[in-house]
Amino acid sequence: MKTLAFDGRTGASGDMVLGALVAAGADPEVLSPVEDALDVTYRIGETTKNGIRAATVDVLVDGDGHEHTHNHTHEHDHNHEHGHEHGHDHTHEHEHTHAEGHGPNRTYAECRDIVTEMGLPEAVEADAKAVFRLLGEAESRVHGTDLEATHFHEVGADDAIADIVGAALLFDDLDVDRVVTTPVAAGGGETSMSHGVYPVPTPAVTYIAEAAAWELQGGPLDEELLTPTGAAILAHFAEGVDSLPSMDIDSGGYGAGSKSFEDHPNVLRAMVGGSKGGLKHDDIRVLETNLDDASPEMLGGLQKTLTDAGARDVTIVPATMKKSRPGHLVKVIVKPEDVASVARRLAEETGTLGVRETAAGHRWIAERSFETVELDIGGETFDVSVKIAADDAGEVYDVSAEYDDAAAVANATDLAIREVVRRAETAYRQEYDSR
Repeated sequence: MKTLAFDGRTGASGDMVLGALVAAGADPEVLSPVEDALDVTYRIGETTKNGIRAATVDVLVDGDGHEHTHNHTHEHDHNHEHGHEHGHDHTHEHEHTHAEGHGPNRTYAECRDIVTEMGLPEAVEADAKAVFRLLGEAESRVHGTDLEATHFHEVGADDAIADIVGAALLFDDLDVDRVVTTPVAAGGGETSMSHGVYPVPTPAVTYIAEAAAWELQGGPLDEELLTPTGAAILAHFAEGVDSLPSMDIDSGGYGAGSKSFEDHPNVLRAMVGGSKGGLKHDDIRVLETNLDDASPEMLGGLQKTLTDAGARDVTIVPATMKKSRPGHLVKVIVKPEDVASVARRLAEETGTLGVRETAAGHRWIAERSFETVELDIGGETFDVSVKIAADDAGEVYDVSAEYDDAAAVANATDLAIREVVRRAETAYRQEYDSR
């Protein structure tokens, strides 16, 4: 499976994503539809961040109607983070100027219409619109406005449109089967935006991360490391992984961010290669407590009450307690961020005087999904849900029919439940093998 993997430990912005994709092998020539539609030029070059060579992608406004080119290089660092004001005293041939903030600050609907008019390939257009929708929904939640009328203050100008559509074109050019990212760093401290000074992560980034399939983490610096544009691009294209997957690397490189830090290279790493199937690494903690006076009713309710509090799994094991009295051992699997709330709920529900946190740091789990298969029995069609277990490369290794569905079909057809289960699982495997 051809996989594109991002290392999110230093955050992301639109220009960092563009640079990383170019460094990983995407062809900048595919960006021409954006240049034609917006009268901008992508200037592709290189810079060095803390000793690491990284690709740079600047979006420049055309000043004299010259013919576009992609073979310019950088010998200095540029500042052009979205949503911030930076001074620029750089000069370029052909009277180019940076496109940051250039053009009107448009509404979500206006940005969507601009993408439609570019004449992009269907899949690229859909991807770009999906990114803008993520941004639009986040901004509408922040400001309490209607989505269609939501006004983009930082991401409606030409450079942001060029970043988003450009990223969609470069992703399409790489033609990978899967995109993943490790947890993405937001940074910390405060940052200035058009409406004032806000804590990092900014409100829009927080809402975008809520919709993403990857984890957001603070630090490692008190700087804004993740911009709304970078967050929205990754939220649409990438699924989250705890660590980089096993890969046979074919290409890779770094995309440079605008800022420079003393001890941290401000670069986004991207790698392309064949990934090997395996189980997913899932960070967990295990909570335990011993109970010697629990009622059957209370024990029966723990599954629901602890799951509602954030538990991933609850196991209750009969045990022999002090003085050979019968009791129970309760084991609860939780995510690290849910430890405190689940431990409190466990204590409240059981009356235990102490909850242990064991040394387990992670578990290996399958990618899980549900699909519905149709069974033709006696001329009637019945739906049965099946649970699919797959490795992180998408290879299915187990199929399990849902018992309640199978029982309902068995009751309606006089078949044995185990026979319905067998037919449902066989039907899915035959369909999977034919794909």
